[in-house]
Amino acid sequence: MRWRKLGLAFDPSGYAPWMISHAANPVADDLGDGRVRFYFGTRDAKNRSHIGFVDLELADDRFRVVGVSPEPVVAPGETGLFDDSGTSMGCLVRNGDCRFLYYVGWNLGVTVPWRNSIGLAIALKPTEAFAKVSRAPVLDRSDDDPFSLSYPWVLREGSRWRMWYGSNTAWGPHQDDLRHVIKYAESADGTHWEREGRIALGLEGDDETALSRPCVRHRMDGYQMWFCHRGSTYRLGYAESPDGLRWVRRPVQDGMELSQNGWDSEMIAYPCVFDHAGQTYMAYNGNGYGRGGFGLAIAEPSEDEPGLSVETQA
Repeated sequence: MRWRKLGLAFDPSGYAPWMISHAANPVADDLGDGRVRFYFGTRDAKNRSHIGFVDLELADDRFRVVGVSPEPVVAPGETGLFDDSGTSMGCLVRNGDCRFLYYVGWNLGVTVPWRNSIGLAIALKPTEAFAKVSRAPVLDRSDDDPFSLSYPWVLREGSRWRMWYGSNTAWGPHQDDLRHVIKYAESADGTHWEREGRIALGLEGDDETALSRPCVRHRMDGYQMWFCHRGSTYRLGYAESPDGLRWVRRPVQDGMELSQNGWDSEMIAYPCVFDHAGQTYMAYNGNGYGRGGFGLAIAEPSEDEPGLSVETQA
């Protein structure tokens, strides 16, 4: 498979006081009428993150903005809660008419830069707003994840809910001191999670310090994961698995290298791969962890590699 970049899809700069910069961790939700809604994390003047969305009309390699959320979908919690410093987009799962939005709640630290946990907000009907299920996280620090957690990706497979999420294995006073891997958890209801500290994907090489934002798809013959990995800055990574537990890294598909200049010339981060109208796309961030927005790329299978055969969630 080869990817062809389509360009910057949305720049959030100055839309609202809560949306001054960033459209980080974009997640696609096909609305079924030619529009795709992209949820993302944005920043206010105090650098706190809120979750908003933008609607794009998307057809082949053409797109245009047709709507932007007037208010945050999920906002920071009250002082002292696990998400008082910000809420960042994780993933979205449909469960009948309900939509489960998993997000990362931030606390600023003193001895370390931050401490994160995973929260959940649910919309019971397509027309209803999201409401947090609790003032507490659904996945917090524990003996299995003692330092900090980050962006989850959840698939619902029948009665089993599966989560791949980021977890620190080491911390320190500076960001470069962290060691961050992708771990695995399961749930019977999407709310109460069981984990054993299992590392799904670990670090490679002496200069790799962090893996982040897994995007997992279930194919007929196994699983695919897109993620980003960091030494000095984030780059795109790709892995495959027969069961979602044992992963092997594969070469990154062509077309997603750094651009020579512009908004994604320094960083490729936070990929989200999705299908729409018979095409496969990737939404992703560039420089500054999504500071200038997110872009799109479209997959172009080679003659000997037909389009992906993907199992949909029940």
